[in-house]
Amino acid sequence: MTNKNVTRRGVIRTGAATGAGLALPTIFTGAAWSQGFTNEPTGDTVTLGFNVPQTGPYADEGADELRAFQLAVEHLNGEGDGGMLQTFSEKNLDGTGILGKRVEFVTGDTQTKSDAARASARSMIEKDGAVMISGGSSSGVAVAVQALCQEAGIIFMAGLTHSNDTTGKDRKANGFRHFFNSYMSGAALAPILAAQYGDNRKAYHLTADYNWGYTTEEAVRSSTEALGWETVAAVKTPLTQTDFSSYIAPVLGSGADVLVLNHYGGNMVNSLTNAVQFGLRQQEANGMPFEIVVPLYSELMARGAGENIAGILGSQNWDWKLENQLGAKYSGTNAFVQSFGEKYGFPPSQAAHTCYVQTLLYADAVTRAGSFQPCAVVEALEGFEFDGLGNGPTLYRAEDHQCFKDVVVVRGKENPENEFDLVEIVEVTPVEQVTYAPDHPQFAGGALGTCNNGA
Repeated sequence: MTNKNVTRRGVIRTGAATGAGLALPTIFTGAAWSQGFTNEPTGDTVTLGFNVPQTGPYADEGADELRAFQLAVEHLNGEGDGGMLQTFSEKNLDGTGILGKRVEFVTGDTQTKSDAARASARSMIEKDGAVMISGGSSSGVAVAVQALCQEAGIIFMAGLTHSNDTTGKDRKANGFRHFFNSYMSGAALAPILAAQYGDNRKAYHLTADYNWGYTTEEAVRSSTEALGWETVAAVKTPLTQTDFSSYIAPVLGSGADVLVLNHYGGNMVNSLTNAVQFGLRQQEANGMPFEIVVPLYSELMARGAGENIAGILGSQNWDWKLENQLGAKYSGTNAFVQSFGEKYGFPPSQAAHTCYVQTLLYADAVTRAGSFQPCAVVEALEGFEFDGLGNGPTLYRAEDHQCFKDVVVVRGKENPENEFDLVEIVEVTPVEQVTYAPDHPQFAGGALGTCNNGA
């Protein structure tokens, strides 16, 4: 298989990733700077760097991201059934690699830690010659690696990162995000929460103590408070927390009648499980049934939470059932699900989807630009409108490098038919409802700056 040897030589071991050189480098040395731009491919191959959490609280998402990256490389190299290359509105990718160069890749373990992620990304750039870095599953990691790529003169195609900051105050000219963000979750969820639970609710937030948690709490608070909800408490929880009992216990005596869990991955599975064990879902407060909301979750997390996910409202960037349930507008979904399912035996997650799409979007931008030069790729992606990649018509906005598309609102199924179908689509919120001005207060303080070619 094409990627076997490359992956083996390129895996960044934990020990190496946490050793010397954790700080953002001010210069890159050696071959990385010897060409016209950083890591300009000169042979018949090109190397991409996939930096995912292979350990830590987001490891399940990372594993699915890596599966999708591997599938994307196969399709770019003309292997397999081609997947979304067949449905993509652009027809520049023909299975001959990128600009005729066979695609290889190396991988790293972010450990869901910014320092480790920077170190592994730096190694892939300096030692392995990666011309593009992708991956994530943590917004703190994404922000750190995006800054590194900006300085190094490398394109960063963010994986799973939901914090407003990634394309807000920490946006960079060399960075691009396909995944939706906290603001979009709040804008899509709030009207549905008010319609289903009432407009006079009192919310208690438990929030992961890093930038994704902060912006998600802010987005959900502002959107729900605008519709009449009141926030009675907001408590930060460590990303390393595994037992949330001590955080759940005070909720019932707080006057709240809704618990909002601004947690993701294993944190969300554990906090939701603890909340159900405390009997919150059987309680009444302020004369109403007590409710739990998870602003962002996935089928992977639903699987981890099991029956506890039933009835829980949240949002997603994409769902593997979109095209079957809502038709051809979301074309590309079935092609990707079929390819992924045939290779791995189960449907892909939203994390897998966004990483696969980002890889294709990068390859297409290089092809349209006729060059791997970062500034040429930036120009090709800014203001780019496309379709056929599973989300319907999508825009890569030039002002902040954020994709704008419809947002999926979901709920955990009460009676799932199988272990892979635990979530039902409640509504798809149109892109117009989740679009905001580039200088919106939740995204203030950032500037793209100028693209960097590096060498």
